Amino acid sequence: MKTILDTNQILIKRIFLILYDIIAVVAASLMALFIRFEGNYASIPRGYITQCLKYVPVVIAATLIIFYCFRLYSSLWTFAGAPELINITFACGLSAMAQMTVVVLFSVNMPRSYYFLYGVSLWILVFLSRFSYRGIRTLIKRQASGATTSRVMIVGAGAAGNLLVKEIHNSNHVSKRVICIVDDDKSKEGSYLHGVKVMGNRQNIPELVKRFRIDEIIIAMPSAPAKAIKTVLDVCKETGCELKRLPGVYQLVNGEVGISKLKEVDVNDLLGREPVKVNLSTIMDYVSGKVVLVTGGGGSIGSEICRQVAEHHPKMLVLVDIYENTTYDIQNELKNRYPELNLVVLIASVRNTKRMDMIFETYRPDIVYHAAAHKHVPLMEDSPNEAVKNNVLGTWKVVQAADKWKVKRFVMISTDKAVNPTNIMGATKRICEMIIQTYNNRSHTEFVAVRFGNVLGSNGSVIPLFKKQIEQGGPVTVTHPDIIRYFMTIPEAVSLVLQAGAYAQGGEIFVLDMGEPVKIADLARNLILLSGHKPGEDIQIVYTGLRPGEKLYEEMLMHEEGLQETANKLIHIGKPIKMDEDNFLMQLENLKDYVVQEPDDIRKWVQEIVPTYHPKE
Repeated sequence: MKTILDTNQILIKRIFLILYDIIAVVAASLMALFIRFEGNYASIPRGYITQCLKYVPVVIAATLIIFYCFRLYSSLWTFAGAPELINITFACGLSAMAQMTVVVLFSVNMPRSYYFLYGVSLWILVFLSRFSYRGIRTLIKRQASGATTSRVMIVGAGAAGNLLVKEIHNSNHVSKRVICIVDDDKSKEGSYLHGVKVMGNRQNIPELVKRFRIDEIIIAMPSAPAKAIKTVLDVCKETGCELKRLPGVYQLVNGEVGISKLKEVDVNDLLGREPVKVNLSTIMDYVSGKVVLVTGGGGSIGSEICRQVAEHHPKMLVLVDIYENTTYDIQNELKNRYPELNLVVLIASVRNTKRMDMIFETYRPDIVYHAAAHKHVPLMEDSPNEAVKNNVLGTWKVVQAADKWKVKRFVMISTDKAVNPTNIMGATKRICEMIIQTYNNRSHTEFVAVRFGNVLGSNGSVIPLFKKQIEQGGPVTVTHPDIIRYFMTIPEAVSLVLQAGAYAQGGEIFVLDMGEPVKIADLARNLILLSGHKPGEDIQIVYTGLRPGEKLYEEMLMHEEGLQETANKLIHIGKPIKMDEDNFLMQLENLKDYVVQEPDDIRKWVQEIVPTYHPKE
């Protein structure tokens, strides 16, 4: 029904324009004579008027055909710009030539200036019919929106800012009004973009926000480096305005700059560093044409591994996970984005020995990325036996299957919490690293581990928690004012994991350079500011004390491991620590038999295997 109504509305608009243009051709013909004789109607010879009206139907028919060819009945005049104006000019020029042709063919005597004056008159009338709608619509929009209109400042008077101002003016679905623009380029100060004045630079933002009662700031600097964006955000976040920005330069290249492409400014933008870039195409040949298996493929890290591997044409991608909801989501995403991908999705637990063995026997993977694990520190402190069963025994069973079925390369995802662990989760991941090291020395498979810190936006990470707390009006809970963490985005971490996998020769513990550590309290404060609130006034920050097993800071290396560089300066190799492998395997066997009895003292057994594990009381 809606489609029929829309079609009828379009048809009515076109009929109206055609009727208007018929009248415009007649009016332009008479106006040309009127102007030629200096506005004195009485002095126009009657013969000119008679001949003009006699042959005007031919001119009308020719003009309508010309206008149709120049799309003057199919353009969206709401968004008309320079291309449409050029089309009108050429169409009116050709109509004037058609007028001249008719006069010559029928040997009609008309003043020489008549054709030029006709073309100009017709251009004015057609221009008014097409472009006046925009002006009237803008006035109606401003009056209708009234007090509900958001008062907007745009940062950046470049191409993106120009297109953004234009779309805000034209859009019928946006209750925004651009009040002013700021730009650091002094040559632009005082100039106008679509009637909006460039009123200063970033240092003037707080003053302009107060003066013009700005509600929202949009940062239209898609080409600016991360540090430049951060300095602008540091100024903007103190204003209390809602902040949005264009996500990237590709939006300009693809012509996609617009209101719909704006995204909320988040704490990632305040990290103030350039994103880690890895040229995976030069190092992913080892994935192309191979069977790749990803455990934990429905999780934050596992799903991103699947996305990036899928781009490099594996022979088959086998996704294994125990949680069906997230697995279903990534399955649909991969099918839509990579329809040619040979994708196998299996629901299975890494703790099931026979199931793992059957999967490896059936699909014979060349490369395994082992991302399945319990990772939440406080939850695992309350359920330590589950941490051991899933992380230690699960990893061991997948490693055994990889060894048995002669997998070429096995990459395990580890964590900085495995270094001098104070919690059971970190301790179990350290045991997993020891399993990798032991089996690498006893197998044809190249076993490696990749160790990194916190990932922004991953399931259960601190940022989503803070956002939820802010939405609920606070308080935002931080465990300790001095607690710090290393952060990296999910795509950054995974691209480095894949590159580390390409470097693998067996036995390495790869350590990712996570950049400078960030205070969690600063993250909380910045997120409150970016949400348009004031920390300590609108939203309180409450310190709750360190949770069981939580450190003030994380380490990436143990003292014994040393450090070795790779071709990528962001990836380092920790030297394996010597260990009694036979004794370790015996301890694993004992741990396997003991943990299923649901003991209360499993931490003591883990501590015997990991001497650097010191549980906090």
